[in-house]
Amino acid sequence: MTNANILTLPLYCMHRNTFMNCKIHQMQDRIKSRRETQQKHQKGTRLQHVLDHQLFCFGGLRCRIVNGGNSFSAWPWQVSIQRSEGVHFCGGTLINKNWILTAAHCSVQAGYHQVVLGEHDRGSNDEAVQIKKIAKVIVHPRFNKKNFNNDVALLRLSSPAQITSRVSPVNLVSSSTNIPSGTLCVTTGWGRTATGQGPRILQETTLPIVSTAECKQYWGLTRSITDSMICAGGSGSSSCQGDSGGPLVCDSKGVWYQVGIVSWGTKECLVNAPGVYSRVSFLRQWIDDTVSSVYTLH
Repeated sequence: MTNANILTLPLYCMHRNTFMNCKIHQMQDRIKSRRETQQKHQKGTRLQHVLDHQLFCFGGLRCRIVNGGNSFSAWPWQVSIQRSEGVHFCGGTLINKNWILTAAHCSVQAGYHQVVLGEHDRGSNDEAVQIKKIAKVIVHPRFNKKNFNNDVALLRLSSPAQITSRVSPVNLVSSSTNIPSGTLCVTTGWGRTATGQGPRILQETTLPIVSTAECKQYWGLTRSITDSMICAGGSGSSSCQGDSGGPLVCDSKGVWYQVGIVSWGTKECLVNAPGVYSRVSFLRQWIDDTVSSVYTLH
């Protein structure tokens, strides 16, 4: 990901009170333009990258997007992690046909929990979903339950996912990627919304990346912001209970890259507070090493 992600703003956007709104509206205009261009070349196709709102989630609790909105179509890497009876409790991301990336604090258990891929409307029986058992759960060895440092886990599916238009892996940012403050990204999930209810339809929202310095300033001495964390939001929407483990993705030249994993935030899911995500670039080496070592053993 490069600085090409940063939008060039008109002068009137430089006023402090209108800066972030201008950025969000400009990104929406860019997405609208991209959608119209795509429709000209692919009749009847809908652009999946609709970024009209914002999401994220907080540690230990099941979370849901507050002040977000229905996604127009399923983000193909988004998965629902459920109990055996089909109750959603965390999100996750397909990173290849055998592996799901999620948060360690979700406490997923092999043999008891399951992964549902290709889902958009959790109340529909007509979707071509794939339900997979979990063969193995690998939690980061330095995951700290108190401050959620290194909040990441990998789930090995019992059988490979079938890659389709509804189910496909996300790209992960490289370990050297630095996401500039103010970059607009998207988070998705089925976590709690402003109504307090869990939504049927997958929710999505647009969030600006918040600098580590600003994030530390907000959280002060109450919580530690470590190198394994990246902050986003505080601009009108938030992840919430049930969104945990889900993705924070950023667009770079038409390709989506996962930069964060929904980790923690305010208990009340305050929309003016930055949410905290596990930083994928910091954790990338562990992810790669773990996946390759398990493949080697098998």
